[in-house]
Amino acid sequence: METMKGIIQRYQHKRISLVEAGVTRHRSIFNGLKALAEDQPNCRLSKPEVVIIHDAVRPFVEEDVLLKVVTAAQEHGEIAPYFIPLQHELLYNSDVYENSIAHVWQDSEQESFGHGIKASGAIRPLVSTVISPSADSCLDHSLERARYRASEMPQAFLFDVIYEAYQQCSDYDLEFGTECLHLALKYSHIKAKLVEGSPDLWKVTYKRDLYAAESIIKERISQKVCVVMDTKEDEEHVGHCLEEMLKTELNHVKVTSGQDLQQIILEQCYNFVCVNVMTSDFEETQRLLNMVEESNLSILYPVVVISVHFLDYESVPLGQKMEKVMQIREFAKEAKKRNILLSGLLIYFPQEEQKLRESLRQGTTIISALIKERNSGLIGQLLVA
Repeated sequence: METMKGIIQRYQHKRISLVEAGVTRHRSIFNGLKALAEDQPNCRLSKPEVVIIHDAVRPFVEEDVLLKVVTAAQEHGEIAPYFIPLQHELLYNSDVYENSIAHVWQDSEQESFGHGIKASGAIRPLVSTVISPSADSCLDHSLERARYRASEMPQAFLFDVIYEAYQQCSDYDLEFGTECLHLALKYSHIKAKLVEGSPDLWKVTYKRDLYAAESIIKERISQKVCVVMDTKEDEEHVGHCLEEMLKTELNHVKVTSGQDLQQIILEQCYNFVCVNVMTSDFEETQRLLNMVEESNLSILYPVVVISVHFLDYESVPLGQKMEKVMQIREFAKEAKKRNILLSGLLIYFPQEEQKLRESLRQGTTIISALIKERNSGLIGQLLVA
């Protein structure tokens, strides 16, 4: 409990109540349901119409998935499970019930269903054949893959339905069961309509899954880049050329200008390219860093900030310019404490047009790599295009 309280405080989560876990999955869920029930003493929470049950080890559930299962639970009146290829519980897809759950345990085809089809959930076809071994580790039989699906989370239930099922279930169910649909089917006689699901709900189970999870997070938070510039849009400057190059070269990445920077931060953009045009120091970059810090945007995920400087060696002595730009190391040290990854990019200017475009293209490649890789080893480094 103390660990969870620390996480909630650290990441500033709101409207969260903690309930003591049980020794098994079902006992933990039952404890959570009892905390929401109005018939329990010292109940501080209000009973919901619909409750969602989900696994913490499936961190990539999207908001639209939650909306779908809740909507399905309300429309169909009972439960709305989510299904993707086999990883845990098997569900039998019976032709008799037209893609509804016929059973989740052996011999349950004999159960009676008094409520009909009043729920829906997502499914995906199995990608591997499921086999049953004998006691001597030989093949006993295999299942017909086309007739089975895998039960995953989240699952949504009308609260009264799932709470009633847990109140009636046996100690054996609470101790050894893993499937919520099992209890709803067995004790409330509820079937669920199956709907095609998404592959994104896989479980982070093994150590190698952590690397895959990190890769997914990096990809997701790298899909939007905000370009901040201390010039007006109608002014001609090489900085605008860099912005256009980013829009052209970064496929599948949304590049937006930072005219309404506060709104962009609220929309959770985690990547900023700050182009310092009018000044040779870090005024614009420092302003951006202050806004990101005040917004607490970097609490959950690291924010990448790339401070771009154009080296006009015709008007500013090289030594003077480099001395100011190298201050990025000190800025980066302070920014790192706030989970902001600050790097610098230096582009020589002016150049003849062909060479300038090549420099801008190289700069775009560097920016793309810094955003996608989010390599802490490059914090405070001044890269040259």
